[in-house]
Amino acid sequence: MLNNDEYEQNDAVGLAALVQSGEASAAELLECAIAQTEKLNPALNAIIVKDYEAARATASAQSAQKTTGLLAGVPFLIKDISAVKGLPQTRGSRLFADEIAESDSRVTERFRSGGLVLFGKTNTPELCVTITTESVINGPCDNPRAPGYSTGGSSGGAAAAVAAGIVPAAHGSDGGGSIRVPASCCGLVGLKPSRGLTVIDDDIASSWGGFSVNHVLTRTVRDSAAFLDLLRLRAAQLFPLPEYKQSYFHTHAAQPGRLRVAVQRAHPAGFSVHDDCLAAIDKTVSLCEAHGFIMEELAPPVDYKVITHAMITIINTHVAQVVVPQLELKRLTLADAPLEEATRRMTAAGIKVSAIAYIKALDVLNQAERQMTAFHQRYDLILSPVLAMPPAELGWLDMDGDDMKIYAQRFASYGGFAALFNGTGQPSIALPLQVNSAGLPIGVMFSAAWGQDHRLLQVANLLINESN
Repeated sequence: MLNNDEYEQNDAVGLAALVQSGEASAAELLECAIAQTEKLNPALNAIIVKDYEAARATASAQSAQKTTGLLAGVPFLIKDISAVKGLPQTRGSRLFADEIAESDSRVTERFRSGGLVLFGKTNTPELCVTITTESVINGPCDNPRAPGYSTGGSSGGAAAAVAAGIVPAAHGSDGGGSIRVPASCCGLVGLKPSRGLTVIDDDIASSWGGFSVNHVLTRTVRDSAAFLDLLRLRAAQLFPLPEYKQSYFHTHAAQPGRLRVAVQRAHPAGFSVHDDCLAAIDKTVSLCEAHGFIMEELAPPVDYKVITHAMITIINTHVAQVVVPQLELKRLTLADAPLEEATRRMTAAGIKVSAIAYIKALDVLNQAERQMTAFHQRYDLILSPVLAMPPAELGWLDMDGDDMKIYAQRFASYGGFAALFNGTGQPSIALPLQVNSAGLPIGVMFSAAWGQDHRLLQVANLLINESN
């Protein structure tokens, strides 16, 4: 019988291997995950929907049928932004509090197809529009690495569940840093894949016009690679499909070669960067140089201010696209709707965006993509902080506060590095290479040319093995 200590010591690939060898069953793994949930989640508030009985039926069926697969039998959690048939889908919002999903989302279907045992949904901020997880409807998610501090967002519940040892990996999505920021705050591996590589729903709105992509938060690089094989598309869907014929799992441990890396230390919007974050960059530069990488201090040659404005225009439009039909269904005005103040303002701004303004924003981002493609002819990777400061205390970044100017200023100064790569569609990965003197995780971020996800995984595997 597998015990909780053995369960926590294994990553997802390791747990699945135990199932395949007969050393453990899917049912045993699930009971460990449930025991961990009941023990740890009351303090964390990472899991907001539990579906134990359906999961037990799935695990029992798998045990009887001896389901095979690299990840089969592993307990798993879905981010509340995605639909799981028959379960609530609050999206972190009181406006959607009574919504029950009528069918699985495409990404949920794909996770099921890999033999994962879904047993709940994770906490997320309202409509995934901020980088902490503290919604009014579901309450704040606490950081298991540093109680009282933010898990990041919007995949904060997923990050907390993985970091605490409830599951070895959990679903996340990233539209402006929402996998990488929680990974940084909770000391995890967080890959945002290239646009067009992983499964999404059928409409452009669901992915914020291509900014948001699906993947997972993990403790190991090999898990991230294994899940990328599971989630990758075999034919283009809405966006071009990166060409990579090999398995990400089977190539993630290959040597990446001698790479040229641009090192971005300065904040894109001119804010200060905390010494702890710069120390993490310094440590990473030293690790890279020890492997023969050529490191050069240089920021990407794009206008962040113009790009940020374009992305805000597009995101606000898609937020309004989600909110307005719900307002009409419930016969509510925007002023009366149970929304957090930041979301209300984003919706109001999105309603005003014209078709011409939307197309102009797309043109800005298309130009940025071309600029970054040219930049990567000289530089294989970009190294930067994920965040400009260590994880914030809970309550510091308040979407529903009285002063939205303070919120906007804090949001801009805290983040700023990650969103560019959502706008340009490039892959980007957060790595847990540093912990500060207070015990707070400090992530660093590598980003690559579109379609070079395998290179990020290879570098991640090299550096994490080196730092351990």
